[in-house]
Amino acid sequence: MAEKRRVGVVGVGYLGRFHALIYSRMSDVELVGVVDTDQETADRVAQEAGCAAYTDFHELLDKVDAVSIVVPTSLHLDVARPFLEKGIHMLLEKPIASTVEAGEKIVALAKASGSVLQIGHLERFNAGVMKLAERIKTPRFIEAHRMGEFVARATDVDVVSDLMIHDIDIILSLVGSEITSIAAVGTPVLTSHVDIANARLEFANGTVANIIASRVSDKTTRRIRVFEENRYESLDFIAQTIDTAYPQPQPGEEWPEIVSERLQVEPVKPLDTELQAFIDCINSGEVPLVDGKVGQKALEVAMQVKAKILQPG
Repeated sequence: MAEKRRVGVVGVGYLGRFHALIYSRMSDVELVGVVDTDQETADRVAQEAGCAAYTDFHELLDKVDAVSIVVPTSLHLDVARPFLEKGIHMLLEKPIASTVEAGEKIVALAKASGSVLQIGHLERFNAGVMKLAERIKTPRFIEAHRMGEFVARATDVDVVSDLMIHDIDIILSLVGSEITSIAAVGTPVLTSHVDIANARLEFANGTVANIIASRVSDKTTRRIRVFEENRYESLDFIAQTIDTAYPQPQPGEEWPEIVSERLQVEPVKPLDTELQAFIDCINSGEVPLVDGKVGQKALEVAMQVKAKILQPG
């Protein structure tokens, strides 16, 4: 049996707490400690997870082999740098950084030290997304809707970095072609940042994607529709179903019949799967599904979308 990897979690608010609890249950991980600037939060999560509590992330530098960084995006580079400089493997929550330049520095630091760097684009580990990716061959048009009610967290970033970037990353992985054109609109509603946005991406291979993201809707919708030649696939992220439609020739008939099918995907716990994949990459040396370069590309596109939204006229 491989030796246990010593792991820490920096930032144990809403999402970071789940990182810590999942690591504490993994057979190939020793959860060394958790860090939060709020002592009470650090102590509470440490007690739940059965590990040490710290308020200064530097305390972990000589104690861990790997770390999850779950702090506000604006702090990613400052927190990530000391760990990456010591060659400590890292799962960094999405987006990789708040600026393209900071993201590039993080990727460069990981490359220089040989650290495994995985970016926390959780939806890539959604069972429905993984199954959809297996079924898609040559997408021509993609439509993604990601809408939810307002929640007073992650309000340090806009809806593009908070929600739309998930679908940007998924679409980039499905299309596999360079973007040639971006158009976007958006507006603040409840916060000082853009809360609802629409983007149209055009690709060199002719594929077009339309993405809508909102964090101020009255109900939650998470769906992606993919149109290929003679085939349509629609994933409902919440129900974990994939609806398929395709033409089937009918003997003696001029026009084919449109056949509809529904696949119920067996759900998995995405965060459990993501964290286990991170540890597996450390042990095997394989490149993560969403490595630093992939996370950086999603950030670059997201920043271009935001620039289009803010463009006058």
